[in-house]
Amino acid sequence: MSVKERKERERAERERLIVRTARELAEQQGWDAVTTRRLAERIEYSQPVLYSHFRGKREIIGAVALEGATELAVALRAATAATDDPRARVTALARAYLDFAERNPAVYDAMFRLDGGLAFAQEDTPEQLKDGFAALLDNLHEVAGDGVDPGLFTETFWAALHGLATLTRARRLPPEDTERRVHLLVDRLALV
Repeated sequence: MSVKERKERERAERERLIVRTARELAEQQGWDAVTTRRLAERIEYSQPVLYSHFRGKREIIGAVALEGATELAVALRAATAATDDPRARVTALARAYLDFAERNPAVYDAMFRLDGGLAFAQEDTPEQLKDGFAALLDNLHEVAGDGVDPGLFTETFWAALHGLATLTRARRLPPEDTERRVHLLVDRLALV
């Protein structure tokens, strides 16, 4: 391995460490606790080293969001792979989405609530975000209904899931009724 390759590998490892540490700190104490000073202390590098990877907290949030989008896409595809029944797939998709949001609140916030400098539904949308949307679309296109744009249907279904995740987490909706809400959402929107 050349010196250049070793340095590139070390840089990539350091970047993963920064993102992992930011994510852990955010999950433990919230995003307000994630500062470049605290991150530098935790990873045992100077702040200038941290800034050589990310221009600031916004870019770190963006990196966590991209990692989260990849994980969400994997979770959605895994949850829906077990059945060919469209209704069962949509139900599994909804459950997996809500489970992901509940298990990873800081990552979910990085993805959808905080400004990570990421473009959604644009030409320059990162591939991880496009893949996350594709994981939804792949399972929802056939239940959109005749004459309904599958992309628009997916956006609407996603918005409903996001609303359920956000309102349940904020205790505006009782969590014990989540399963009933999932069934209602699938019954009313997914035309099988």
